[in-house]
This record gives sequence, structure tokens and C-alpha cells, in this order.
Amino acid sequence: MRFRHLDLNLLVALDVLLEERSVSRAANRLHLSQSATSGALARLRAYFDDEIMVMVGRTMAPTPLAQTLMEPVRDILVRVQSAIEARPAFNPTTARRQFRIAASDYVTEVALSHAIRRLRQDAPDIQFDISATSDNMAGRLSCGDVDLIISPDSYLIPEQPREILFKDTYSCVAWTGNDSVPGTLTFENYLEMTHITVMMGDKRSGMFEQWFLNRYGAIRKVAAVAPDFSSVASIIVGTDLITTMHTRLAQLYARYMPLRVLPVPIELPPLVEMMQWHPQFEHDPGIAWLRAYLRECASSQNATGEDCCLQQIHD
Repeated sequence: MRFRHLDLNLLVALDVLLEERSVSRAANRLHLSQSATSGALARLRAYFDDEIMVMVGRTMAPTPLAQTLMEPVRDILVRVQSAIEARPAFNPTTARRQFRIAASDYVTEVALSHAIRRLRQDAPDIQFDISATSDNMAGRLSCGDVDLIISPDSYLIPEQPREILFKDTYSCVAWTGNDSVPGTLTFENYLEMTHITVMMGDKRSGMFEQWFLNRYGAIRKVAAVAPDFSSVASIIVGTDLITTMHTRLAQLYARYMPLRVLPVPIELPPLVEMMQWHPQFEHDPGIAWLRAYLRECASSQNATGEDCCLQQIHD
């Protein structure tokens, strides 16, 4: 947004630059790269036709003009912040709102499904519109197609706000009638068996376990590739196939399908699912409530798969 040809976002950058007197420290506070912060300073210099910050020895100092701007700029931002915080609190029991979330079938199964079921009891006018993650998540978030992305950090947009939703590990899954699977799966057993794997997204990206197998220089036999984990679980039943999937999801499927869940015999780092939202929603009471509610659901859902609690609805 511009006011008299000034990008108002630059006022936030100006305030932090004048306080920190360092481009690198200001960049950290603004959650921007150092080059982006330097660019903001350059635009401020062009607009005010003033250096704004100059080097004095080894530190930066505000120019006389910048010193006169410090108090009014801070006053403007404080007033805006006060106006934001004065907005009515979000009450999910009475609110009518649709939340658009991009998430994988895995996240939908192990986290969102519980949240939706419990919301139907106490917040019937809250609607979840869940869509699959894609290779263009940055574009979808920027243009407002989704309110929230749930994905591993590597697929998120750099320098955009995010927080951890939950963590998970990986397990191997096989049909209970598959006698070729030993009680303890070794790395050699793992490579000898026939696998079904998942490739997701428009670019059909390979899954996590293949990347680590490539590190070991190991080759496995893949009999089938599926588009999602839910289809993998049903395909395995009655076959000699095995798969590698998220432990929470594996345990969920094993409760109502004849499946065995075994420790994966390769070292895989834990999976961290993150929530990301557009900066314009940073102070949106509804989005803030949604994030807090999903965090509560993810943390309170125990290993037996019981539904999450509803503490956040009534807080």
C-alpha cells in the first residue's frame, strides 16, 4: 500500500533500522534477507532524498533528517498496532468463517480430520476447505488462494512466518499375512524386498526414503508408485509389498487394516510439519485462533489416536 508514493511497508523497515542501526540486525528482526533490507534502505533514501543512515566509524548512525523521523514513525506504528490489538477477539462458537488449508493426505488423516470432527460439536459454522499441496505453494499463498499451508519446512516460502505444528518419525508397513517379513527388519532385508512408494506433486517428486537410499548408494526394487499414502495402505494388503511411511499414519492404518508396523532400518531424520501463513494474516484473530487450535489438537492427540481436546475452542 502506498501513501503519497511511499510504500507504507517501508515505515516498518525504517523504524527497525533506526533502532538497530545495523542492516544485518534489522534484517533478523524483520525476517528478511540482508539484501532485501539493504534494498528497503535504498528505497527510503530515494524517497526522502537523504542518506537516512551513514557510517560513523564502524557503526551506522541516523542523519539529522532520520532523527526527526524517529518519533513520528514510531508513533504511527504504535497507533496501528493498538488498533489491531483492539479488534474483537475471534469466537469460534459463534463465528461464520471458512479457513482454506493446503495439506497432504497424511496431514489431513493424522491431524486435520480430528480437528474437523471436534469442531462440528462446538463450532458448526466454521468451515475447512482443504486442498492438496502442490509445487506452486508460494503463488497460492501470495495470491490468497489459501490461508494456511501445512508442509515440511523445505517446501515452504523463505522469509515468510511459520511455526511447528508437530513432529513425526518413519516406519515400514507390510501386510500381516506377508510371511517374508522378519520380526526385525534389517537394511539387507529392506533392500531385498519389493516396495511400493509415493510420488506427489506436479513434478512427481520422489519421497524421503529414496533420497537417503541414494546417499547410501543403495538400490531397491519398486513394483508400484502411488499418488498418496491412503492408496498405498490398501494396495499392500494381500501382497508381499512393503512401504515406508510416517509413523503416525502407519499406526492409524494398522488400527483398522491388517498391517504390521516395523521400525525403518535406515537412519531418517524426524519429519517436522510446519504451518505457514501470509504476513498479512500475522495479526488476524481468526488465523491466530486456527493455528493455536491446530497446535493443541496435534499435541493432545495421543498414540492411540484419540481425538484432540477442545480446550482452544473455549479459551
